Amino acid sequence: MKQTIYLLRHGETELNLKGRYQGELDSPLTIDGIEQVKNNAKLLKVLIDNPSEWEFFSSPLGRAQQSTDIVCEVLGYNKSKVIIEDRLKEVTVGKWAGLTTKEIKMSWPELMENSNNYNWYFNSPNGESYDSVVIRITEWLYSIRNKKKVIVMSHGLTGRVLRGFYQGLTKDQALSLDVSQNTFFKLSDKKVESFCSEYDDFY
Repeated sequence: MKQTIYLLRHGETELNLKGRYQGELDSPLTIDGIEQVKNNAKLLKVLIDNPSEWEFFSSPLGRAQQSTDIVCEVLGYNKSKVIIEDRLKEVTVGKWAGLTTKEIKMSWPELMENSNNYNWYFNSPNGESYDSVVIRITEWLYSIRNKKKVIVMSHGLTGRVLRGFYQGLTKDQALSLDVSQNTFFKLSDKKVESFCSEYDDFY
């Protein structure tokens, strides 16, 4: 059986705009964020055949739920059918939730040393490890192995880990993947294809 997964990220939030890390904190979408989700949904609608044939999974976090509601409205998808999946939530950043990179560097300089622009997130006190994220993503992918058509609403960092694992990338390769909120991804046959709603002419 050939499986196709469309992986989306929530739109820009107020905390995104302020450069603050959210983790499991929450923040409403900005006006731009709402438009990003609408545009992604319009492009997705062009790419899939009958939305009712697809199974829709979403992170339980508010920003993902708000984005899911928008996608359902654009697709004409019954949002009561959306499956809330805890394993799709964003990576927990512990005591760093709500802080900027500058604030983190000032308070925990030793935890930022010997790190790079990507893997430092996983040094956070009381935060989630990369391996634990891989485990929950792996378990979720295994649980949907018999589902042919899947739509997913998740998050930036979790989405990176998911795509990296799917393609068999190393940790550093996975964490350097694009997380633009104008882009979503098609996962099929161990390959990942990106679709950018900012530039595609789909109206």
